[in-house]
Amino acid sequence: MLSALDRRHTVAPPGYSRWLIPPAALAIHLCIGQVYATSVYKNSLIAHFDTSQTAIGVIFSIAIVMLGLSAAVAGTWVEANGPRKAMFVSACFWAAGFLVGSLGIATKQLWLLYLGYGLLGGIGLGIGYISPVSTLIKWFPDRPGLATGLAIMGFGGGAMVASPLSRQLLSFYDSGYDPANAGSTASGNALVWLFVTLGLGYFVIMMFGVANVRVPAQGWRPAGFDPASVAAKPLVTTANVSAANAVKTRAFWLLWVVLFCNVTAGIGILEQASPMIQDFFRDNGTSAVTVAAAGGFVGLLSLFNMAGRFAWSSTSDVIGRQPIYLVYLGVGMLLYTLLALIGQTSTALFVLLACVILSFYGGGFATVPAYLRDLFGTFQVGAIHGRLLTAWSAAGIAGPLIINGFLDAQGEPGSLTAAAYRPALFTMVGVLAVGFVANLLVRPVPQRYHEPATEQDGVRDLNEDTTALRSGTR
Repeated sequence: MLSALDRRHTVAPPGYSRWLIPPAALAIHLCIGQVYATSVYKNSLIAHFDTSQTAIGVIFSIAIVMLGLSAAVAGTWVEANGPRKAMFVSACFWAAGFLVGSLGIATKQLWLLYLGYGLLGGIGLGIGYISPVSTLIKWFPDRPGLATGLAIMGFGGGAMVASPLSRQLLSFYDSGYDPANAGSTASGNALVWLFVTLGLGYFVIMMFGVANVRVPAQGWRPAGFDPASVAAKPLVTTANVSAANAVKTRAFWLLWVVLFCNVTAGIGILEQASPMIQDFFRDNGTSAVTVAAAGGFVGLLSLFNMAGRFAWSSTSDVIGRQPIYLVYLGVGMLLYTLLALIGQTSTALFVLLACVILSFYGGGFATVPAYLRDLFGTFQVGAIHGRLLTAWSAAGIAGPLIINGFLDAQGEPGSLTAAAYRPALFTMVGVLAVGFVANLLVRPVPQRYHEPATEQDGVRDLNEDTTALRSGTR
């Protein structure tokens, strides 16, 4: 039965519609995007374990770090074994993370929550995040930005589904929990059943993606597509580079810096969004923005984060990958400067600036796989993407550290004003400037790193032969 997961059993038959692939990818990304909704039950976990915010926050940090590490380590394995097997493994780790986590909650063993949701779930995150990328790019060589945007949009939107769902489930399992009250906490029993329900439910949904994903037959191309039309664009290659060689190139590390800077700047606002909008409009210790309104602002940021992943990555198919990153980083510098200097003058202006910044944050994630395809080809683009995602792990640490470091020096939470944020925001302008320069320096990969065409074909044939021999079909 498990042999059905092998790459050779996932080759699409003639006439298979490539538009069935984005929904299969969305089934994975919408589920693992739940990681952005952990704040919904954070206070309940703090109360259940009688511990600090930091101790519970470590769970999220472990998951994000493991996302980057597992994507980097398992990237080549994902390429060799195909999307179906990778998605299945991701679903198993992601579901196991919830189930082991539920055991930790039931027994009040916090280390089991670290092991489950943090470590095992983080591995599922990393493998699931990269598993559909190279497949989408191969199905959509004419519009790689649109294809990856459709899938990665799901990761940004996963929290929009998971947040209200988690609140309703907690209120279902605990009648004393009020989802409309930010101060209400659910019982330990409700948290256990929440984790069990999410683990099993997400596993079933992810199996839809596993069952429906296909890889194109060798030599397939969309009707009317001329590869020469893509190759004629700047920084787009018809050659291929292996993952091992990609990390030896200057282009890879420049792009690593670009992603690191874009994510560091965006995650700084995302992590601090709710208190930030209240602090910007605080006068004499009282904020004009209520807790409920701040919660609505966070939801709006999630919407722009999701929409930016599709809209900006699709735009990159028209104007090119390097120019769109000049927009993310260059216009981002301007927006951060305006936010620091005049953001406190109007709530509408503050919301507009923050939403556009978060759309660039999401767009940067969705565009980078297509940027990698342009520079390194399709041969092992998923594995290269996995290695590049270590920039996300690093930015997930650096962004909050920069913001929180400056704010801690300015005063106590609940007493800060817009002026307290200016040093941090101007620092983010500098971070984006570094990324802007790095993007300008990206050049085509030198020919010495290219794979010989016959060697790429040989690797494919060898993989297929090895699989066939193991299964006894040859």
